[in-house]
Amino acid sequence: QVQLLESGGGSVLAGGSLRLSCEFSENARPRHCLAWFREASGQEREGVASIDLDGSTTYADTVKDRFTISKANAKNTLSLQMDNLKPEDTATYYCASRPLAFWERCPKLFERGFEVWGQGTQVTVLL
Repeated sequence: QVQLLESGGGSVLAGGSLRLSCEFSENARPRHCLAWFREASGQEREGVASIDLDGSTTYADTVKDRFTISKANAKNTLSLQMDNLKPEDTATYYCASRPLAFWERCPKLFERGFEVWGQGTQVTVLL
């Protein structure tokens, strides 16, 4: 069973920063891929950033060089540092997990590759 709980959302002026956190627990498989997705009002959910088992990261072009994904397994925490925020970053942000068998690969930013989702945290960026 994997459980995720996001926090850290809020309102910020354009150009500001926020740090999102996702507390995760995984008591079925010790290996899992983690990612952040976002869903703006009326829009489809899109991948933002992912981190693989070896720490390799993948970013959407729209957030590259502004967002940084990281994890601290010992603290059961996934983070998304968001700098230079833009109004178009406004969305509900979700963390997601894909527990992996040893033969499987991380789905990167492929939404349907993830199995467990948090409840979401709202990020609003104002001009």
